[in-house]
Amino acid sequence: MIKTYKIYPNVKLGKNVTIGDFVIIGIPPKGVKEGKCQTIIGNNAIVRSHTIIYSRNIIGGNFQTGHKVMIRENTEIGNNVSIGTGTVIEHHVKIGNNVRIHSQTFVPEYTILEDDCWIGPMVCITNALHPLCPKVKECLKGATIKKGAKIGANSTILPDVIIGEYALVGAGSVVVKDVPPYKVVIGNPAKIIKDVRELKCPYGLIIKPYDFKEGTNENSIS
Repeated sequence: MIKTYKIYPNVKLGKNVTIGDFVIIGIPPKGVKEGKCQTIIGNNAIVRSHTIIYSRNIIGGNFQTGHKVMIRENTEIGNNVSIGTGTVIEHHVKIGNNVRIHSQTFVPEYTILEDDCWIGPMVCITNALHPLCPKVKECLKGATIKKGAKIGANSTILPDVIIGEYALVGAGSVVVKDVPPYKVVIGNPAKIIKDVRELKCPYGLIIKPYDFKEGTNENSIS
């Protein structure tokens, strides 16, 4: 059977890894010789077609991508991470465990996504305060999305912003300053409107979508 993907030297794949057509894994970054840097992908990964993963990356188990995902070098990705179709992860990004990144999202250099956070489709995180400034590369800093925070679709997060633990950014928001833990923000610029623990299910399926009792929702209506 003819292989339709390319695996560069010094790539270590775990057990039960599925690789789709036209995937490339282990591309060396500029100035680095082929095979010089190691790339590790854990067990049970699914890397779907046309995904490109550079070298010098460490990726945990149960990882999966949609189609046409780009992951640059020097990135650390935990276990049980899913990255949607058309998403770009730039270099020097840290992604924790159980993170869900939806389709067509942009995650720039020096961004931190902590455990259990959720990034909606077409979210744009930024890292340059003053693009084209002669010193811009000396102060690049992406956002920090803290544990369990959720970013709604089409939101834009400005550089060096911290989204607090379990906070919720409403769809289409532009976040220009830090968001405290557990707060809901919406708008441009995004403003606090309530606490996530005040949210109610409009369909009566559960009393509160988020109650944060030891990480579980124990208030289901049955």
